[in-house]
Amino acid sequence: MTNIDSSTENERLPEHLPRLNVAEHAPEAYKAMIRLATAAKKGLDPVVFELVQIRASQINHCAFCVDMHTKDALAAGESVERIVQLSAWEESKHFYTAKEIAAIELTEAVTLLTDGFVPDDVYERVAKHFDDAEMAHLIAAITLINGWNRIAVTSRLVPGHYTPGSTAHRPAE
Repeated sequence: MTNIDSSTENERLPEHLPRLNVAEHAPEAYKAMIRLATAAKKGLDPVVFELVQIRASQINHCAFCVDMHTKDALAAGESVERIVQLSAWEESKHFYTAKEIAAIELTEAVTLLTDGFVPDDVYERVAKHFDDAEMAHLIAAITLINGWNRIAVTSRLVPGHYTPGSTAHRPAE
């Protein structure tokens, strides 16, 4: 029988340390990402924007961005139930509108490009719900979050410290 020290059994594990501060070492690239975020948001429903940000971040295993966009969605009035169901949206489509499902499908197709091109049927479903300007902003938003995910995962940004409404969009801004 193994003896378990009960004083450490229920303690959280320590946080990992970030590897690199991209904002500090590549400020122009970082600022360009912020500008893309601002531009992509302007032409897109805020709920759709956050659902896309969360879903791509789940797929890319970006804990920092899942934390951030979940908190932003909750602060904007999104329900816990819809956020929780997002990871299993194919079995819980009834939580979302047809437009939101189309955006989520496109998010997955663009995020998982290693599976092949964005299928025509997915694109056609999205085009039924989004006009050309909205579609362009949606594609920009999906591209944006995939870029942020890759920055955050590679530089190992630490989740758990983001506060919605703070002036910093990302750490060390």
